[in-house]
Amino acid sequence: MAIITKRTVMSMYSDHGDIYSHQVRMVLAEKGVNVEIISIHDAEVPDEVLASNPYGTMPVLVDRELVLYKSRIIMEYLDERFPHPPLLPVYPVARAETRKMLYRIEKDWYALMNEIQSSDSPEEARSLLLESLISLDPLFLDTPYFLSEELSLLDCALAPLLWRLPKLGIIIPALAEGLQAYMARVFNRPCFEISLTDAELQLRAA
Repeated sequence: MAIITKRTVMSMYSDHGDIYSHQVRMVLAEKGVNVEIISIHDAEVPDEVLASNPYGTMPVLVDRELVLYKSRIIMEYLDERFPHPPLLPVYPVARAETRKMLYRIEKDWYALMNEIQSSDSPEEARSLLLESLISLDPLFLDTPYFLSEELSLLDCALAPLLWRLPKLGIIIPALAEGLQAYMARVFNRPCFEISLTDAELQLRAA
């Protein structure tokens, strides 16, 4: 199998419906990075990707000789490679707290999302995810973005999940005013609108 070849323009192999690919597309859009998006459909991973990423996961970022996989690694690389606007705090303690929350989003909320999608009886996971999100409603009344005054990598991890809630059978009640306002705010950001694929747009199609 051929190894991914050197490219003059940064490129990303992206599954059109994958939540992790969505995270990175949102970061790329916020940074205004000139990138070639190579859409992969239905997990049909090309041989050239498998040769450089033995796990066959999406997304895969190619920046000249550098090939990266795992969305967290890619997002942090992009934040360092293109420092404006910053999506991670400057100070080490705040950065560590952000990384810890990113881990919790994936291990707690993404795990429940995966259970809802794969289980024959998803009701308990659906209820747990809804309750957990609603419990944080006061936080969204305190700051415009998730634990921050500015958009951060936390939002790039959380917003793609919130966008998928109707498809998961979850409706945020109107009483969760902070969360409702947050979703409207982040979904209307240009970077989020640009990040959506046609398949993802259909998740909330009327």
